[in-house]
Amino acid sequence: MKKVFLTYLFISVFGSLANAQDAVIPSEEIRFESNTEKEFWEAGRENPYLLFRAVRAEQSLSDEKWFGLLADLDDKYNKKGKHINVLRQLFEKSHQQLFKTYEQHSTFNDMLEQGKFDCVSASAALALLLDRYQFDYKVVETDYHVFIVVNFEGKDIILESTLPIGGMITAPSEVAAYLESYKADNTVQLQSLNQRLGAPKIDLSDNAIFRKVDLIQLAGLQYYNDAISHFNEQSFEQASNQLKKALKLYNSDRIDGLKALAEEQANLTASSK
Repeated sequence: MKKVFLTYLFISVFGSLANAQDAVIPSEEIRFESNTEKEFWEAGRENPYLLFRAVRAEQSLSDEKWFGLLADLDDKYNKKGKHINVLRQLFEKSHQQLFKTYEQHSTFNDMLEQGKFDCVSASAALALLLDRYQFDYKVVETDYHVFIVVNFEGKDIILESTLPIGGMITAPSEVAAYLESYKADNTVQLQSLNQRLGAPKIDLSDNAIFRKVDLIQLAGLQYYNDAISHFNEQSFEQASNQLKKALKLYNSDRIDGLKALAEEQANLTASSK
């Protein structure tokens, strides 16, 4: 994966953004909820951290926790380099400083502000850190969960963000069993389009999805999760708009399918009035 050195100092320029929070509609007909979201979205291609900040963007949200974590980990990386202990510290300190309370459908901003996290927002944070410290990794999307596989010295290590204790899985037999539990069956279809990605596997049913996603696609899945919240609240137009953004970031069948369903429901709702 392309190395990303996050240039966080330039985030301060967003303090001069216009305070107007009126929605901005660009030519591609994507409707942004605020100018802040639009600015984060546009900068996010170069700095994925900001792309994760774009969902339910809060201009006043502090980056203090994120910078504090970076300062701690930078110090350890500068002393040891790409070492297994740095990887362990990356995982453990993320839980200590960012991942406080598991709550399904918690955005990246919820994590920074309140310590609430789910597998998408937490995996996003871990992936950004792994990029920064040049670890070889992949983010894996499954039916309703996201996790990370790090290849370190030729061996796979699982980073299961929802487990503060035991979530860094290193034993080869346990890694193999974990991966096997998520292995996809090409004959199986995704059971629900409007079920969020959030929790580890809790049943033994077959899986339809097991694929690697990059940081931009993972940001698309965060928009997908947010759209599901709107969809389940029967706010179908808002759901459709979030899914348009998700598709721009990740051209996925599940996102496209839910978008078609949201638009159908929006039309039915409008016609019944």
